[in-house]
Amino acid sequence: MNLATRIALVCLGVAFVAVLIAGVVSTRQVLTASQQVSRDILRSQADVVAGQISNDRVEQVLEGQGIAIVRISASGELSGEDRAAVRAAREAGAGRVTSGTPVSGVSGRLNVEARQAGAGGFALVQETETSGAYRKLVRNILFALGIGLVVACLAGLALGTVLARPLRRVASVAHSMSAGRRDLRVPVVGTVELAEVATSVNVLADALHRSESRQRDFLLSVSHELRTPLTAVTGFAESLADGVVTGEQVAPVGTVILDEARRLDRLVTDLLDLARLGADDFGLDMAPVALEPVVRSAAEVWHARSHARGVQFALEVSASPVVHADPRRLRQVIDGLLENALRVTPAGRPVVLALSSVLEVRDGGPGLAAEDYPVAFDRGVLHARYQDSRPVGTGVGLALVHGLVTRMGGTITAGPAREGGAAFTVALRPASGLTQQLRREDDPAG
Repeated sequence: MNLATRIALVCLGVAFVAVLIAGVVSTRQVLTASQQVSRDILRSQADVVAGQISNDRVEQVLEGQGIAIVRISASGELSGEDRAAVRAAREAGAGRVTSGTPVSGVSGRLNVEARQAGAGGFALVQETETSGAYRKLVRNILFALGIGLVVACLAGLALGTVLARPLRRVASVAHSMSAGRRDLRVPVVGTVELAEVATSVNVLADALHRSESRQRDFLLSVSHELRTPLTAVTGFAESLADGVVTGEQVAPVGTVILDEARRLDRLVTDLLDLARLGADDFGLDMAPVALEPVVRSAAEVWHARSHARGVQFALEVSASPVVHADPRRLRQVIDGLLENALRVTPAGRPVVLALSSVLEVRDGGPGLAAEDYPVAFDRGVLHARYQDSRPVGTGVGLALVHGLVTRMGGTITAGPAREGGAAFTVALRPASGLTQQLRREDDPAG
């Protein structure tokens, strides 16, 4: 059922209920008014004929109007030809008129007006005539109901059509977006709610366009990073297979092939870890971890790598915190940050691994623009912005580091470093109550 039909049905329902309620209320009011008018007329007639009730002509006129006459004797006895009228007069207490007091009453649908006449009195009894008015009122209500339903149906269809038109435009754009179009936008017109829907769809389209652009750039950068070691491995392997490389040249070529294969393996592993980060089966072996041994172990490896690149490596340790983390993933985080720092740091400049209450990696490279620090961990963003000006990776490393730290319950931030480049700060949850215990186990004198 479309929107226009739904709105038309709602309008029909509202119109039906409104006319029905109005009919019930007006019927009650009309019937009450009709009864009151009948009583007033009968009262006036009783007052007029009080002195002429013995006149046969008057009695005939009254009977012609459907008014029954009940005789009241001096002793209060009631008599008449119409038994129903006599019973109604008795129930209304018409016998009291012998004391000189007029009596007005109602018995069911019969109005009773009693007056004194001579030693006794009389009572006029008439049924309230409402059937005609009631039938006329019902006809009017049904007519009004029909008119109201027709108008409500037309108004509902018109309103539904007007409201559905911009929604159909939104649906059309959404269908086109699902088919791959990203150049369409919805006109922001109509009511506030419709304008909000149009704006939301346009924002979604822009976000999809940006996201897909980043994905394309990311895939291109990953393809490039994969192709470089693959080209080296293929070329040297062909040289070995063709016998071009022999003798003492075999060992260096094998070393190159091994290094490039390890580089490929590391990149593929990072890609797989990054893809699995959001999955429920991504396992973490969380435990209390003393950071200082992990940091010093990593420093030994990266000191040698930095020295080979002519980069000054420094280790700063001012505290020995114990955190709740996965030791293997924690080392992966440190290696990822140091690899990123070493890539952008020129020879003669420093790379610093610092440990205090937090873990920090700083470099003396060119750093980032102020607006790039908040998006430093977005996959492929830095690669797209700096690929033409400096050595950059695929963007997998920092995105993976951010995901690992987050999954371990920590936080990582990026900002400028006092060495002139960028600083990445990792804060992990402390292992409450376990720090002193681990320190005592590591210290024989404790």
